[in-house]
Amino acid sequence: MTSIDPSLYLKSQQVRSTGSSTLDKDDFLKILMTQIQNQNPLDPMKDKEFISQMTQFSSLEQMTNMSQSFQRFMDSQSMPPLIQYSGMIGKEVTYPVYDQETGLLDRTETDVVRSVNQNGGETYLELQSGKKISVEEITKVSDVNDKSNSAVEEG
Repeated sequence: MTSIDPSLYLKSQQVRSTGSSTLDKDDFLKILMTQIQNQNPLDPMKDKEFISQMTQFSSLEQMTNMSQSFQRFMDSQSMPPLIQYSGMIGKEVTYPVYDQETGLLDRTETDVVRSVNQNGGETYLELQSGKKISVEEITKVSDVNDKSNSAVEEG
């Protein structure tokens, strides 16, 4: 009697993987087109099956598009604060000034933003007067040239 070489057993064979383990919309479309091309002409794919597969393809495409749009949105939201607030340069900002002794609101001041600085995770605006204020203190932003109702107020 002859024996079988153990290296030929299936469980000892290496698993070979080619390509990706996930299917995308292009793969789905290729499968659908192959199915249509190779269908039996005497028994073609039923309308309901075809419509169902096209609906699945459309849903997959919409989910892919939504995923890409959401990723672009997430990328835009992770913009560094320095860049995010750079649009305020040249704008007029209003901020509260508190009494040093009582800590109560004394008045509000308005000044033009000269630059945006970041230090220790905090973002500051440097004003034309030389003062530095945190972006969190701003209560109003407006265009220097337009004193009308184009201001954005924080409430």
